[in-house]
Amino acid sequence: MDHIDTDGYRANVGMIVANVNGLVLLGGRFNQSGWQFPQGGIRVHETAEQAMYRELAEEIGLSRDDVELMGETRDWLRYQLPNRYIRKHTDPVCIGQKQRWFMLRLIATDRILRLDTMDKPEFDRWRWVEYWRPVKEVIYFKRQVYVRALLELGPLLFPNGIPEQPRWWPKEWLSAPDY
Repeated sequence: MDHIDTDGYRANVGMIVANVNGLVLLGGRFNQSGWQFPQGGIRVHETAEQAMYRELAEEIGLSRDDVELMGETRDWLRYQLPNRYIRKHTDPVCIGQKQRWFMLRLIATDRILRLDTMDKPEFDRWRWVEYWRPVKEVIYFKRQVYVRALLELGPLLFPNGIPEQPRWWPKEWLSAPDY
């Protein structure tokens, strides 16, 4: 059972998996056109790190031994669901997600990635992309959380400075958001 707090936010983890070339892994949503980072709910009595390793195994078939844990966000990053995505007939009602994000480096070969470890897979394809590309690919209401996670965790992957934001980057995102 997932944990939804008193404000209606579901506790969740997000994973930025990078390869040795600094590219990040995006998963294509099963039978959908969308792309996103691996993510998933934190169960009651589960730590964020435990949930991260469980979700990593469930969604992309990786174990603790396949990755190096580089760091995590200092606090929860939140996004609110648009009204049409809120399931108003559930108890408690979930209005959005609060996420702890993790930066991981893949230390195994990407040939071990598996998308078929669950009866209902999250992804049906994957690809490596440039660092900022996920912001453009993810569904619109998650974009600001992706920006914040990539800005905060980027120095772990790029100690000499994170890549510049691309030309398509909206002006309102040029400065780092307040944490």
